[in-house]
Amino acid sequence: MEDWSQTLGTAPLLLIAAGAIALILLLIIVFKVHAFLTLIIVSLLTAFAAQIPVSAIASTLTGGLGGTLGSVALLVALGAMLGRLIEHSGGAKALADRFVDIFGEKRAPFALGIASLILGFPMFFDAGLVMMLPIVFAVARRVSKNNVLLFGIPTAAAFSVMHVFLPPHPGPVTATELYGANLGIVLIVGLVIAFPTWYLSGYLWGKFVSTRIQLPVPALFGDIDDDQPVNPPKPGTIVALLLLPMVLIFMNTGLTTLASVGAVSADELWVQVLVLLGTSPVALLITVLVAMVVLGTRRGEKGTAIEKLLDSALGPVASVILITGAGGMFGAVLRASGIGEALADTLSDLGLPVIVAAYLIAVVIRLAQGSATVALVTAAGLAAPAVLAGDFNPLQIAAIVLATAAGSVFAGHVNDSGFWLVGRLMGMDVKTTLKTWTVQQAIESVTAFVFVLAVFGVASMV
Repeated sequence: MEDWSQTLGTAPLLLIAAGAIALILLLIIVFKVHAFLTLIIVSLLTAFAAQIPVSAIASTLTGGLGGTLGSVALLVALGAMLGRLIEHSGGAKALADRFVDIFGEKRAPFALGIASLILGFPMFFDAGLVMMLPIVFAVARRVSKNNVLLFGIPTAAAFSVMHVFLPPHPGPVTATELYGANLGIVLIVGLVIAFPTWYLSGYLWGKFVSTRIQLPVPALFGDIDDDQPVNPPKPGTIVALLLLPMVLIFMNTGLTTLASVGAVSADELWVQVLVLLGTSPVALLITVLVAMVVLGTRRGEKGTAIEKLLDSALGPVASVILITGAGGMFGAVLRASGIGEALADTLSDLGLPVIVAAYLIAVVIRLAQGSATVALVTAAGLAAPAVLAGDFNPLQIAAIVLATAAGSVFAGHVNDSGFWLVGRLMGMDVKTTLKTWTVQQAIESVTAFVFVLAVFGVASMV
């Protein structure tokens, strides 16, 4: 692959990508082929059609699958174990009851979204979503058993908004460095646009779509046990368990950010240890171990019972993990084909205003290959020379960073591993995920871009 370069033009590559996406939808929706098999088959056919060297096809497929599973498998499996412990102990129901008592049934989706915005500041999208879902499902069961979208969409959208627009998440941090922006200004502007973007694209869209599509609460973490303890843990105990990985991950992101600006030394052993403890998989592992003691051993559960309980959590999420990994495989094939770079090069020659060009380049790369982080970093790399050469003030540059971020989240679909993660975790089929999550991502992107354009306009008058 190192010596290979794509010889196909933008038009043929675009046709190949469009045909591959259409084939995925046809096989899954019309012919009912399992999504995991479909994604493998179409990834293989796409690699051949894009003329990726035959000797590199297998490694491209397995590399895409392994790269996605390396993070997703650990997070989903550990998150499912944590969710099963919370559900089995009665803690999810206890916290859901307290949650509804405090905020009321009508304000519960809004409150869940706000909680997710706070948790999403240090936590990555997939880790935060998996951790919050037991509470989301418990609240949904208490309020409306057939309306999980009313609670799930605002929660997932909150983690998406924070992951895409707010440092210290890797996408906006990398774009900030490429554009030479001020990290503090990017953070402030990101915080300003995060809430209204979530409110419109997450909360209001969740309320709207839940009236059109009724979905039951999935039994992802197992059905509610008939023999749940009569003395469930206190809601404060569950809150503390949910905050534990947040604190650990914030330790990681905070120290990494401080190291990048030279405030602490990344070579110090104590920094490296704390950063390791704050990586998402390790943080969730520690939380599961603590939950085993707090919700299991200390409440009279025996070792064998806890082991069987945790084992029962893995079966329901096995399909989620494999399908998400296969989605990452398909995205990796599209990236290897070079379609994103070809489209970006075509757009960069149109002579658009820099902030509009950066947004559109990120949009087409996102649509072409799936990964929001790849779209953001690639688009920022292409637009950086124009930004660095332009006469922009710090606030304008921060707006360009966030405009690029807005483009990178546009309309996630079948080539995005996050599409499969959200859809399968919430028990949606492909068609329903397209109607709900893909549309939400498009609304989030456009809404944020409008807000960022307003910031850019104000900055131009300063």
